[in-house]
Amino acid sequence: MAEPTSRRTRLDQPVEARGSIPRPHYDPEAFGRVSEQIARFLGTARFLVYLTLFCLVWIAWNTVAPAGVQFDPSNSNYTLLTLILSLQASYAAPLILLAQNRQVDRDRVALEEDRGQNQRLQADVEYLTRELASLRHSLGEVATRDFLRDQLRELTEEVVARTSEGAGAVLYDQQARARREERERRAERKKRRAGRTEDVPHGSLGEPFGGEPDGS
Repeated sequence: MAEPTSRRTRLDQPVEARGSIPRPHYDPEAFGRVSEQIARFLGTARFLVYLTLFCLVWIAWNTVAPAGVQFDPSNSNYTLLTLILSLQASYAAPLILLAQNRQVDRDRVALEEDRGQNQRLQADVEYLTRELASLRHSLGEVATRDFLRDQLRELTEEVVARTSEGAGAVLYDQQARARREERERRAERKKRRAGRTEDVPHGSLGEPFGGEPDGS
């Protein structure tokens, strides 16, 4: 009794099927491709023409041909032809449905891929939009060519003005220094002249105006 109880308590393991009937194995993908090809052929005008010719030949043979060679006589209402058409219709319907199901699956996969692609495109567009807005904002903060030109012009004028003022001040200092040196030279010459006049004797001052005493 312990063994069945332990087996029933192990719910994490599947129970092996006993005496199962073997099932045929087939490739669903290959079977689906074949069914789609048949369904596509059933939906063409060629199949309709072939089926019409087949039915006409069948009916004509079993109507006009001698009774000994007829295999589906008309007096039996073409029972064999009716059976063949019924079998064809019974197989055509599932094949068409299978092809439609596969087409629906493909459409679903394509729709999911398109949705994912649209989401990626939307994300890319949003990213590019943000980047463009950031670029515009950055360009708004960057100095324009006219602004830089005006600033350079103002700086150039200011430098020229300061240079002119500096040159004028230097020239004024040079002129003042030259005048001061000239005054100093004049003062020096005056001092020299004054010194020379002091060194000359007083008697010599009257010699040009007085004569030698007359001997007579």
